[in-house]
Amino acid sequence: MNRKLLKGGTMVSGSGSVPADVLIEGEKIAAVGTGEEIGRLADGDTEVVDVSGCLLFPGFIDAHTHFDLHVAGTVTADDFETGTRAAVRGGTTTIVDFGTQYPGETLADGLKNWHEKADGKCSCDYGFHMSITDWNPSVSREIDDMMEQGVSSFKLYMTYDTQVDDETIFAILRRLKEAGGITGVHCENSGMIAALQAEAKAAGRMGVSSHPATRPAAAEAEAIGRLLRLAEVVDIPVVVVHLTCREGYDVIMEARRRGQKVYAETCPQYLLMDDSLYRLPGMEGAKYVCAPPLRGKADQECLWRALAAGDIQTVSTDHCSFTTEQKLLGKDDFTKIPGGMPGVETRGVLLYTCGVDQGRISQEKMCQVLSENPARLYGMFPEKGLIAPGSDADIAVLRTGVEDVITADGQLQNVDYAPFEGMKVTARVEQVFLRGTQVVKDGRVAVERAGRFVNRGKYNL
Repeated sequence: MNRKLLKGGTMVSGSGSVPADVLIEGEKIAAVGTGEEIGRLADGDTEVVDVSGCLLFPGFIDAHTHFDLHVAGTVTADDFETGTRAAVRGGTTTIVDFGTQYPGETLADGLKNWHEKADGKCSCDYGFHMSITDWNPSVSREIDDMMEQGVSSFKLYMTYDTQVDDETIFAILRRLKEAGGITGVHCENSGMIAALQAEAKAAGRMGVSSHPATRPAAAEAEAIGRLLRLAEVVDIPVVVVHLTCREGYDVIMEARRRGQKVYAETCPQYLLMDDSLYRLPGMEGAKYVCAPPLRGKADQECLWRALAAGDIQTVSTDHCSFTTEQKLLGKDDFTKIPGGMPGVETRGVLLYTCGVDQGRISQEKMCQVLSENPARLYGMFPEKGLIAPGSDADIAVLRTGVEDVITADGQLQNVDYAPFEGMKVTARVEQVFLRGTQVVKDGRVAVERAGRFVNRGKYNL
């Protein structure tokens, strides 16, 4: 049996960090302990990997990616091959992408389409949420089929051409409560956005700066509030994805004070970037167009405090990448700029550098929001999300106290710019193990396409 001993590192969990050696047998973690204890379990055939001075995190989980997505008249720059290669280099051993049921399709159609996009191409493990856009009795019956096929979470949009109305949201929540599923929801008030966009266009304000102006924080907060009142009546937990602002956070906290269970996700761009980027000259600001848009610095600080307090459960990327040429589709009309940024490759080092190293969160909290909580929330725990005997041997080895610089030239993400170009980071993902296979060695992807589909169970956070 393939045996490896990761020796000399510090193992990080959501509850603490301890010096520990980790013994891997095949695809699973066999033992965790001190050198003397674990040395007795390792035999002469065990490969010893020196991880002295490094932090050992459970493989990161990115539960919000968009690979090979047809949107805004184009297709995302990263497909499952390039996107997961970049993800695993950044320490992410599992992604959960958004499969989509387009109008007129069954859920089975959507799932089949996404398997065709991903199967055999992924360099990390992968699963799918199913985005529901067309609801009827037949689709309702398919929910049980999705759960049986390992798709236990769903996505609803309150804006875009994939949006569903309040009555439909309510019906879907009722059905998911019966089945034991959970949904993440993109919360923005589509009517408000449409009215503001029409006003901006009528006034000739067609540039990038009109993007944040027409998608204000109030539009996000109002939609969050509406969703949570619907969920309150159904009595079901929901996930607010990519939370950006203090107004939305306040609405979530109010619902929790009423006794509701609400999970919240945010992303590195909302923690580290602000809306001043939309005022850059020409189309430079288009690189940062995403929805909801970047907010102000006060919102960033609110999100960091919420992370530290445990009020935000996960940090995902919403990786939805486009080249600068693709962004030019909106050069004459800000509403046609493809929305999204790359992020799967840098999430871990950014959160360590700007969170842990700068004293905003602990490394244990980083483990919770990148590994443990998403594993629990999306039905993968305890196989994933922790380093313990019996769990998948998914491990990200971080060397801290270093100084690297993020550059577009140095990335694997299939785009010609890096949103955090020139930023200095103080952690480096040196080694990554995916179910026992060392897929990243010395910062380079050594094994590709080793990923498998994860048949997920019900949420248990």
